[in-house]
Amino acid sequence: MTDYSLKLNQCIAVLPDIRSISGNYPDITYNKVSFDSRKIQPGSIYVALEGINVDGHDFIQQAIQNGACAVIGTKEMPTPYPVPYIRVADARLAMAWASAALYRFPSDSMVVLGVTGTDGKTTTATYLYQILRQAGIKTSLISTVSALINGREIDTGFHVTTPDSPEIQRYLAEMRDTGITHVICEVTSHGLAQQRVAAIDFDIAVITNITHEHLDYHSSREAYFAAKGVLFQGLGKKPRDIKPLAVLNIDDTDSYKFLKKITDVKKVCYSAEGESDVSVSRVTSCKSSINGLETAIFFRNLPDKSADRTIQVTTKMLGTYNCSNILAAMTAAIYGLGISPETAALGINNVEAIPGRMELIDYGQQFTAIVDFAHTPNALKQALESARSMLPVVANGTSDQRVIVIYGSAGLRDRDKRRMMPEVSVKKADITILTAEDPRTEPLPAILKDMSDEAIKNGAILNKNLFIEADRRNAIRLGLSLAKPGDIVMTCGKGHEQSMCFGTTEYEWDDRIAMRAALCEMLGIEGPKMPFLPEPDTGESQ
Repeated sequence: MTDYSLKLNQCIAVLPDIRSISGNYPDITYNKVSFDSRKIQPGSIYVALEGINVDGHDFIQQAIQNGACAVIGTKEMPTPYPVPYIRVADARLAMAWASAALYRFPSDSMVVLGVTGTDGKTTTATYLYQILRQAGIKTSLISTVSALINGREIDTGFHVTTPDSPEIQRYLAEMRDTGITHVICEVTSHGLAQQRVAAIDFDIAVITNITHEHLDYHSSREAYFAAKGVLFQGLGKKPRDIKPLAVLNIDDTDSYKFLKKITDVKKVCYSAEGESDVSVSRVTSCKSSINGLETAIFFRNLPDKSADRTIQVTTKMLGTYNCSNILAAMTAAIYGLGISPETAALGINNVEAIPGRMELIDYGQQFTAIVDFAHTPNALKQALESARSMLPVVANGTSDQRVIVIYGSAGLRDRDKRRMMPEVSVKKADITILTAEDPRTEPLPAILKDMSDEAIKNGAILNKNLFIEADRRNAIRLGLSLAKPGDIVMTCGKGHEQSMCFGTTEYEWDDRIAMRAALCEMLGIEGPKMPFLPEPDTGESQ
């Protein structure tokens, strides 16, 4: 990648809401922006961020000792520094603009599509990526799973969806420099609220849904909605090469009403349940099986003025809820970029699998094993209903096979989910197994008690259709041991993630490896080793 540097005075010229500047800076050049004083190198701008537990202003001296050529912060500092100190109203916003300026504002040279929502972002973004590639467009993707640049995959972090602004601007610059013309960004509410994408100009914004999540961070449902809305409010603020477009989900009533009201640009809607600009054909439905999904989609008012028409669409991805994700992706590509419905359908079919999204783990066992990322009440509901739809139906409209689900609830996060998710699984699964899921510094037994109490309140019977196994390894083994031929066993909540947090330590963990290891143990065949985890109750090593 090109080595970038920029005069500090050119950076200062674009920083929003500067309150004061101290120090001399005419000849200073910077080549990096970072908020981590430990990663500062000579030529870096250090950005002092005020966090919940740590204040970056306390590490300014360390950053200067490590070579920081300038500091951006929000506090008035009593002691002058040997480098320029730029005081701003919002340090995260300034960091985004300083990073974008360093890399010469890469989003100015590309078409940028943003996908946000509570559930389904990664799948929708991946569908979009494949549609654009099918259309011959040079496209890159930044998602929860990774960043894809000209076929090269870059891991974007353990628990990160939207990278911080210095990283995302660097990715965008590399994409532009290698000839990419279109970029799809998965954008979280955290990413929007923390200004990670503040200096990116989006052309198309897509919403999947807004359901219960992240209220521990946003404090209220209204604040959560407002964070998502930032992506849509930013459309059309600057002249761009294509007309801005907002893609809305008419089935998700609350987000639809909210975003329709605050969005000034053209809006196109989709619906998996009723009539809209893009919808599932009224004469068919989403047909789900263990082999994937098929449906027919009806398109109205196509941008090329051609006749309304119905297109058959198939995908190897599992889950009836993916109908909605397919609609979102096709709507953005067809109505925003002018791609034909037929080409878009081919792109959808090109998606083989997405790591940790209804991912099959198959060693020839007599039941189905699936790993999924569902970690919200709505996502869990959709995943379990989709699993149920894959079971064979007998004469009375039910199935003899069962759905067994294994999941937990994260520590130091939205506590309401500990009530809501067990209520869902007791109703939608035949057997619920509660286990560890990033307990962090909270006592795991207390988390599991909160969840099991709610499950029992909703009719679960301990050691019959409800089991508690704190060790996630043994919880997976238990789920597999309970499975009968034809059953479906699902682990939910971790999906593609590569770590699990106990205390303040991230331990390497992958549900897919754990599922494979447990299956191989059960079948008596060679396979991967079960990942290590600390003692679930004490945090001590086993």
